[in-house]
Formats: sequence, structure tokens, C-alpha cells
Amino acid sequence: QAGCSVNVIESDKRCLLNINCPEQYKDIINMEVCDKIAEVISIRYKNDFFKKTIAVEGLSKIEREILIAGLIAADLEDDKKYAFDRLKNQEYISIDGVYNFRLKQLKKKWQEITQYIPACFLNSQLKEFIGFLLENKKKRVYVESGRVYDSHYRRLKRSLLLDGKEALITREILLSNCGEIRLSGSLPKEDEFYIKEFYNDKIVFYSNSYS
Repeated sequence: QAGCSVNVIESDKRCLLNINCPEQYKDIINMEVCDKIAEVISIRYKNDFFKKTIAVEGLSKIEREILIAGLIAADLEDDKKYAFDRLKNQEYISIDGVYNFRLKQLKKKWQEITQYIPACFLNSQLKEFIGFLLENKKKRVYVESGRVYDSHYRRLKRSLLLDGKEALITREILLSNCGEIRLSGSLPKEDEFYIKEFYNDKIVFYSNSYS
């Protein structure tokens, strides 16, 4: 709608996204791009950071992925705002450059978080940790046919920035920081188990008459 043109150039193991737009839309486009980059940093880069620095025993592979998703979700909005403030208004953005040189305090905070994670993490502790994250959460999400939507019925796809395919619906819900789930239809068995395990009385079942 803004009359932009976009092209992607890959060379020398780097990827360049180039956006041309009319001058009057430049600030709006910049804010949108910075918002998405900040989300990539606060989810994908944080995911990779924790994968390298957190080694816990006592959890299954799926539960370890859920733990990391929970750790990402705990400070997601604050982390995203911190990254966004250091990205905005730049015409040329090197994502790895910003991450390596302008976000040192953010990485320091992530490192401090890893020091509080016990070497052995039991399933009961994971449930307690997720329960702590859900305290006082007000937002609602809808889950239909394996897809997660926010309260305005916009599709949520933050889990695409995580690794693996295990319990993706559960991890998407965690990243939404919601306090209530409106559920319609069936779920994959692993998601059904963990969503009931963590959310229990926060789940409301309903029938979507439009599906």
C-alpha cells in the first residue's frame, strides 16, 4: 500500500534486505522493520544464547524447549523494547553488528539469568516456573486448528523463530504471555498434555461455528 519495493541479496554468506519506499513513508517503514528485527533478536538470538549456555538435567527434550521458551517470554517485551530503541532511526542496519556491539547490557542480563538456572530441573519445577510466569497475566489467545491468534484475531507466529517442531503450539502460547486460552478443536497429543499441565483452569473450550 505504501508503494515499496523489496529485494533480497545473498552473497559471501550474508543476506541483505533492501527496501525502497516513498519518502513520506520512510519513518513508518523504518519503525516496522526495526520492530521485526527487535523481535528476531529478543526471540531467536536469545533462544540461541540460552541453547549454548544452559545445560540442565532432568527434563526431556520437549520440556527443555518449553523451559527456554518460558525464559524468553519472561522478559520478552522489555528485551524487545531495549533492542528496538538501539535500532530505530538507522538507515542501514547490521543486525549482527547491533547485537555484538550495542546490546552488551542485554546479553549481560541473559548471562545473569543462566546463573540462576539449576543444573537439575525437574518437571515439577518447570510447572512451578510456568505458573509463576502466568501470574497476573490478563491477555487472551485463541487456538484453532493448530493456529494461535491474539485477542484481535491476528495470527501469532513468533514460534517460527524457535528451533524444532516439538510442542510449537504450547511455545507459541508461552511467547504470547497470555493468561487465558480459548480453545476450539483438537490439539496434537504433546501440546494437549503440556497446555493442560500448565494452563489447566485458564482454558475455556468453545465451538467456532464459522470453521
